[in-house]
Parts: sequence; C-alpha cells; structure tokens
Amino acid sequence: MMYGLAALISFAIVFATVPPLRKLALRLGFVDRPTSRKIHRKPIPLMGGAAIFAGCVVTMLLFVGFTPLSWTIVIGGFVLVAVGLLDDAWKATGREFPVWPRVIIYLAAASVPSMFHIQMAGIASPINGYFYSFDGWFSWLATSLWVFALINMINFIDGVDGLASGVCTLSSLTLLAAALMTGRSDAAMLAVIAAGVSIGFLIHNFYPARIFMGDAGATFLGYTLAVIAVDGTLKRATFISMLVPLLALGLPILDTSFVMLRRLMSGKGLHHADKLHTHHTLMKWGLNQVQTVSFLYLISALFALMSIILLLAIG
Repeated sequence: MMYGLAALISFAIVFATVPPLRKLALRLGFVDRPTSRKIHRKPIPLMGGAAIFAGCVVTMLLFVGFTPLSWTIVIGGFVLVAVGLLDDAWKATGREFPVWPRVIIYLAAASVPSMFHIQMAGIASPINGYFYSFDGWFSWLATSLWVFALINMINFIDGVDGLASGVCTLSSLTLLAAALMTGRSDAAMLAVIAAGVSIGFLIHNFYPARIFMGDAGATFLGYTLAVIAVDGTLKRATFISMLVPLLALGLPILDTSFVMLRRLMSGKGLHHADKLHTHHTLMKWGLNQVQTVSFLYLISALFALMSIILLLAIG
C-alpha cells in the first residue's frame, strides 16, 4: 500500500508540475531548437528534468527520510540536474555545451554512491558459493563506471518522443521486482518512485511531445536507475544475479554498445552526436515516431520479462 501511495504522489507531482514549467520555459525561450540531427521540427520546452527531479526527491524524502540512499540521490541528482539545465540552456541558444566539463561532472556524480557505501562489494562464486570481496578501490571504480555508463545511456536514447520516459518506466518496475525479492525495501521504494515520475512525465512527453526532459531529466533518471540497481541487486551479487539489472536495462545498454561500435568503425569520436541510434535506424526504415517507440517498448518489455524469469529461477 505504501509503494502504491508513493507511486501516486510522485506521479501527481510531475504531472501537475510540468504544465507551469512548460509555460515558464516558453516565456524564457528555454527550448530545444530543431537541427539537422534532431527529429522535431519546432522548438520544444526543455524544463522537464526539473519536474522529474522534484517529484523523485520530494516523494523519497516523504517516504524514506534522510538515509544514505536518499542523500545519494539528492546530492548526485542535484549536480546532474544543475549541469543538465545549464546544458539545456546552451541548447536554447543554438549552441552545444562543451563535452569534457560534462564528463568530469558526470564522473564526480558517479562517485557519490560510494561516498555513502552504496557500491558493489563483491561477487559470490556460482560454483562453491564463496563470496569474493572487492578491494576498496576496485569497488569504487566498478560502481562509478556502472553509474557513469547509465547516466550516458539513458541520455543517449532520449531522441524520440516518449522513448526514454517509457523505457525508464519499464526498467524501474523490473528493478522494483528485483529489490522486493532481495529484501531491499529502500531500493524498492526508490524504484516505484522512479516509475511514478517517469509515467507522470510520459503523459506530457509521448508523441507529439509538449515538453522534453532534456539532459537534466535523462541523466538524473539514468543515475537513479543505476543507484537502484547497485543497492537492490549488485551490492553482494552472484554471477547470475548480475544479469538481472543488465537485462532490466538491456535496451539502453545494447543501443549504446551498437552506437559506440559504429562510431569506432567509422572513425568518429565516441562523444560526437550523430544519427546512428536504433531509433534513428528504425525511422530510416520507414517507421514513424509512434511505431518506433512502440517497437522499442516491446523490446524493452521482453528484456524486462527475461529479467523477471531469471529472478524467479534464482529466487
């Protein structure tokens, strides 16, 4: 019952906050302007990330209070949303925010979970069950790389109306199931809150989108999902249970892997934006935005189903 109430409150905060933020963004000219690389053909407001952050943090503090997990989300999330809004502000002027300052800030945010002891502590052997603890530096490195990767992966798939928010909804619900089955109640609460804010935003963001989450929202959701995965399943993982979050987040992981491989093969820099993502390819094949998003929802749902089946098998 508490999980349902948390989902409802987080949903309501985002759903109610987006319209006034949209009006404010239009008044300030805080919009994503069309370019040759982008799909939309008119300026779209960019302040969705602020609503997502507010809905997640307020609801989490109401239901969880000030815990290591909530401090992790507040501190790391605030840093990402702040730089994301700055990045979005540059987009509004038709410029691109420099890559390396973003990378440095993303890496700094990715190290926040380890500051609160939310990190991969080790792995259990599938043969004898012996638990191999990671050294402190390796635990920090593995956790930071995982979080940094998810921050970017969710940001990368945010290229079609409703795609990132819909995929985050499915991934959050899958991680919710994993956290409940492993008895991680705080991670489960954060997962259901992430699902609530994602659905609340999706209503405004599905085609034709009336607002974008921007880098602020996408990086924050990626960060949140990464932290949920670590706290819910990866802290003391077995070899098999490590596959659960990988499957739950299978679509953004696969999409990013394919894009990085294509960029390497074409000799492009890994950080250069292009139209090599899966959603771009599907639209080149003739699918419209709704068909593209629906197909990718189906793929994400299949990954989620495989994750749940694996959970049941090892549970």
